[in-house]
Amino acid sequence: MLKKILSWPKKGWQWLTKMKTALVLLFLLALAAIPGALLPQRSLNEGKVAEYIDANGKTAEVFDKLQLFDVFGSTWFVAIYVLLFISLVGCILPRSIDHYKALRSSPPPAPKRLDRMPYHYSGTVDESVEDVQKSLRKEFKGWNVNEVDKDNDRAGAWSMSAEKGYLREAANLVFHLSLVGILIAVATGKMVYYEGQVIVVAGTDTEQSQFCNSAVSNFDSFRNGPVFDGTGLTPFCVNVKDFKADYLPNGQAVGFESNIDYAGKEDAFKPTDQWQHKTLKVNHPLRIEGNRVYLQGHGYAPTFTIEWPNGEKRTETVQFRPDDMTYFLSSGAVRWDPPAGMYPDLQERRKNQISLQGLFAPSAEWTGPNGKILSSNYPAMRDPAVAIDIYRGDTGLDGGRSQNIFSLDPEAMHSGQMQMLDRVNLEKGESVTLDDGTKITFDGAKEFVNLQISKDPTTTWVLVFAVLMLASLVASLAVKRRRFWVRITPEGEGTRIQIAGLSRTDSAGWGREFNRRAERVLGLEEEALDEAYDVDSDDWEDHVDDHLAPRG
Repeated sequence: MLKKILSWPKKGWQWLTKMKTALVLLFLLALAAIPGALLPQRSLNEGKVAEYIDANGKTAEVFDKLQLFDVFGSTWFVAIYVLLFISLVGCILPRSIDHYKALRSSPPPAPKRLDRMPYHYSGTVDESVEDVQKSLRKEFKGWNVNEVDKDNDRAGAWSMSAEKGYLREAANLVFHLSLVGILIAVATGKMVYYEGQVIVVAGTDTEQSQFCNSAVSNFDSFRNGPVFDGTGLTPFCVNVKDFKADYLPNGQAVGFESNIDYAGKEDAFKPTDQWQHKTLKVNHPLRIEGNRVYLQGHGYAPTFTIEWPNGEKRTETVQFRPDDMTYFLSSGAVRWDPPAGMYPDLQERRKNQISLQGLFAPSAEWTGPNGKILSSNYPAMRDPAVAIDIYRGDTGLDGGRSQNIFSLDPEAMHSGQMQMLDRVNLEKGESVTLDDGTKITFDGAKEFVNLQISKDPTTTWVLVFAVLMLASLVASLAVKRRRFWVRITPEGEGTRIQIAGLSRTDSAGWGREFNRRAERVLGLEEEALDEAYDVDSDDWEDHVDDHLAPRG
């Protein structure tokens, strides 16, 4: 019983490293990835996941317990991936050893009956055995040759085995090792990579238009591998000068670009006009010290100016979330804390915080019965306008609790913590005055860009191994492994030669190659064998002896 139990690890390893097991695991991995394509994922959009759970109740809760909203980081997905990784490595490495042994092996001795080979011919030449041996060595120069004397030959005569196409085995070896290299590089990259996204308002000439890759907290969202501890960020800064988009009359985008300035750690404290310049385009990232900065998206950031009764003013430019990706009707919120000294204590100050929430349209279109429902009819900023609700009350600015930047806290609004003061529609330059004299003005909007900063130090290795794998695959398909056997025996004053050949891979064109070499070995004229019999015929090997007379 103990012996049987001790044999289980060995049997398990043998089962895991079977090619059938690897194929099954590959199928399971593809099957497991389906929920990740059909359901929203937290790693991409946590808000969408929350909306899905709220809309689908118990079903969504079961999905959540099964980790279907975190598919690619789930326990069961990682388990399948790791098992597949181990299985492939266990399959590939032993086969690589076999390919290495085949690469170093010598061609086998000639079989006893060469006439049983698919391609064979025999004839007699008026040369001595020694001269024939010399000519054979010259003919097969550069081949892997194995000579066998008559004492060790199966037919009791001097024979030669020659083989070429070992590059095919070398290519197979490189292919399998490159595949292992890709697997290791990808796995390592998932451990050490980082990827973050940040929204930067273009052309404000303030801190809002700049981003520095100096701390994880500077990102709006951030993902990283388990080995990355947040201290390995490459320091550099980016200043977004503008954003340009070209649209067709129907609103379809045809091109995006953004002019930026950037500087490394040493030049970051210089004026931005002394930084290096770059035009970012979609799929044309900025590459700086292994980091890639992608232009991933864009939107609008409306600008509001608030003026309190005491005359103090404050201007805020806040990004709104595009809800309509065609015409960029966007939603968002803005929060203001009253100036210091306006109210006697903290509680009173909190009660008088001002906030707004609503819609922004870059090209306003007013619809509805009274023409007061805001929509957008074009993605470019032609006629900007907002439709907003204005609130007074504790917005939670200093509550120490995280909030959605694109919406106010619905619980605070429903509880009366914030009270709605007005609902207004404003075009650029228009303002509204509240009951206490506070004035809010809509000043227009700026465009923002969504930048993605990522770094994976293993991408170069993945590329190297991928190129090697592709090149080795082409070589393994193009190079043909083939063998020749020649056996010679004295016959009168001449020498009888038996020659046979075998293509170990694709036999296309092999008949012609065999004929050319056989003609040279036997001293026949070029294409003599082709003229005597059609080499493309399927029954060449069955009738060659009937149609060709040996040379005497």
